[in-house]
Amino acid sequence: MDKKKLIIFSLFLVVLVGAGLLLTQPAFADKLAEAIAKTPTGTEAGMINQEAPKGFLGIPGAPSPNLILGFLWAIWVGWIFSTVGAFGGIMAGVGHMTIFGLGDYARTFKKTSPVLNKLITDSIRVSNQWLVGLSAAISTTNYYRMGRLVAPLGIALALGGVTGSLLIPWLTAGKIKLSSYMGYFGLCVFVIGGFLFYETTPRGQSKKKQAKAAAQAFEKSVKEKKEGKAQDEAAMGVKVTSFSLARIKFTFFGVEFSFNPLWPIVGGLFIAALASFLGIGGGFLYVPFITSVVGLPMYLVAGTSALTVLVGMIVSIFGFMVLKGAVVHWSLIGAELVGIFVGSMIGPRTSKYIPDIWLKRLFVVLAIYVGLRYFSKGFFGHSWVPPY
Repeated sequence: MDKKKLIIFSLFLVVLVGAGLLLTQPAFADKLAEAIAKTPTGTEAGMINQEAPKGFLGIPGAPSPNLILGFLWAIWVGWIFSTVGAFGGIMAGVGHMTIFGLGDYARTFKKTSPVLNKLITDSIRVSNQWLVGLSAAISTTNYYRMGRLVAPLGIALALGGVTGSLLIPWLTAGKIKLSSYMGYFGLCVFVIGGFLFYETTPRGQSKKKQAKAAAQAFEKSVKEKKEGKAQDEAAMGVKVTSFSLARIKFTFFGVEFSFNPLWPIVGGLFIAALASFLGIGGGFLYVPFITSVVGLPMYLVAGTSALTVLVGMIVSIFGFMVLKGAVVHWSLIGAELVGIFVGSMIGPRTSKYIPDIWLKRLFVVLAIYVGLRYFSKGFFGHSWVPPY
């Protein structure tokens, strides 16, 4: 399948899925209309002003997101996720909750209309997942074509992830207090970020000889191609050489890697468990696992993580919209998905020009942001960084 057909197929798939879910919305929209009708009317916070223009989800007086701003922000979301394989959901949440003010708006109904509060919150969450899901789909496709996706590893992580996403909430719902460990989770993220930064130092890199050698070979290839020396990057990309239940081997630019598929399944299960507790996608936990535990260079991380996240997003979007009846603001989602498409097409093509060490350091900077958010929210009751 050539590039043009691939793009057309991806767009067709998104439109088809979107149309199918759109057909399910009228029945669920009744729940929204009922919640609005039961909400106290007035001009104060937590009330519905029936005289005000309709905004988000058609609610009178709700914020009305700027579609152009949504498009531009989504380009950033698509680019960062498709470049490092993580932080797409968090960045999408920053846009929906803070930039568009939907988080503060939802909180005003916490006491006056709990049902409306939940519907708006679920809408924000599934909107984030739509953005990450499309970015993951495009990134998976692009990185596979470029030979920079380890499909067996991504599938193994996804199997564990789906299992964890389904089992953990069922086993622990109502039994664990989130606030009791959110702050410690933030500290753990700081530790992960610090460990990854250590791996960018000369001493840390000396322990990752295979990853360093593969990264150097790839960077040399990119440089030679810029200088006009023809070389097919995809032909030198990931090639699975041995496949069994005990050991999978593959090569990337002449360097051989191997892993036991059992460990990614177990790792995916635990990552999904932690992500389920916190209500996040988990991409920023998959990345350290792939680089530090499996020992792969960052050039293979984004695509492999994207494949794993894609499976999780499909399951989650289905659960939210079909099983739970979540509704979305389709005009905003439409504008954002176009931006996601643009950003996700750019990311894989620009990431190869960023040295492996700086891709990892970019991840470290974002890990500090995430760690600071959960640390402050867990120990002090509110986030020091957006979304607040």
